[in-house]
Amino acid sequence: MGLVVAAAVIVGLQLPLLHLPANVHVSLSAVSLGGPSATLAWPTVGSAAIDIPSLGVIEGHNNQVAPIASLTKMMTVYVTLRRLPLSLTATGQCLVVTSDDVATYQAMEKLDESSVVVTLGEQLCERDLLNGVLVHSAGNYAVMLANMVAGSNVAFVAMMNQEAATLGLTKTHYDDVTGFSPLSVSSALDQAKLAVLLMKSPLVRSIVIQPSVTLPVAGTVASFTPYVGIDNVIGVKSGRTTEAGGCDVMAMTFQDGTSTKVLYAVVLGQRGGDLLGPAGAAALALADSAVASQLHHTFVKDRAIGEISYAGRRVGFGLMQQREVWWWPVQGKLSVVVHVRHFSTSIRRGEVVGHLIVKGVQKHTFTLRALGNLSPPTLLERLR
Repeated sequence: MGLVVAAAVIVGLQLPLLHLPANVHVSLSAVSLGGPSATLAWPTVGSAAIDIPSLGVIEGHNNQVAPIASLTKMMTVYVTLRRLPLSLTATGQCLVVTSDDVATYQAMEKLDESSVVVTLGEQLCERDLLNGVLVHSAGNYAVMLANMVAGSNVAFVAMMNQEAATLGLTKTHYDDVTGFSPLSVSSALDQAKLAVLLMKSPLVRSIVIQPSVTLPVAGTVASFTPYVGIDNVIGVKSGRTTEAGGCDVMAMTFQDGTSTKVLYAVVLGQRGGDLLGPAGAAALALADSAVASQLHHTFVKDRAIGEISYAGRRVGFGLMQQREVWWWPVQGKLSVVVHVRHFSTSIRRGEVVGHLIVKGVQKHTFTLRALGNLSPPTLLERLR
């Protein structure tokens, strides 16, 4: 009996005190994420918007209703492709240029409205017309598209306004198919939303990235979209009139961690010079500032972000793989939460001890693991 009691005492002295849990400490400096390196470069005149659809980021500045000039043609193309869908390789429905089409071109030329030369009897297909409208902002091509789809410009404008209502573009109203009318109006945020929808089309993306396009009779004409093909700019559409000033919808690619994403910068009502130059410069500055304001934090592999301790003994915990977090201030406040489970027994290196949760528009959950071994003190050690 004496031996049994002695053995029980010896074993008991070696057992951890299971009723005493470990202490957990999180290093605030290790999980504090920095502030922005830049602010958004909103233009000093007019209005603007930023839209990063893949990240749920959308922000407007002075989001007023204003004339939008040839940005109107984005809806002209959108309605056309809804009624006459076109694949990347198809030419689509064709038409023969009439005397009315020639007269429309001549009238636009006199008014200095953007257009391209056409000749009586010339054949133009849907793809030709889309190229001319999106790349060179050809107003007479827009008129021909409208007639092809709806039979008349009046009927087509009604379709444009119905589409705007369906899409929830509450600050948008169209008076014509080209935007030459100052009564074709919208807001920067509405135009950003429309551009995102339009650029879902592979055909549109393949067209707007072109710095120039060759048309059947007009020949090679240049894009009016500022910076297209430069500084990661991939489109979309620009416009200018005296009433609207310079307007630009700029799509730009950028790196978000290891993935490529698209950002849309919209500016309306820019002034000075040829109007398109200031509009392009303002859109590029806004887009660049949005990329620069992107925040980044690296959680380094095997770096402790906290520790677990038993009466003076401690072990760190952290991530066993490097992890990256990217976000924008306009996404709202970012929260960082560390959840660590309770311990009263031994911990082994690599054992899951909890999770690091980073919440913004997107949620990231990273597994936390012990960076070493840790055992609780025995009864004998605690009695010393």
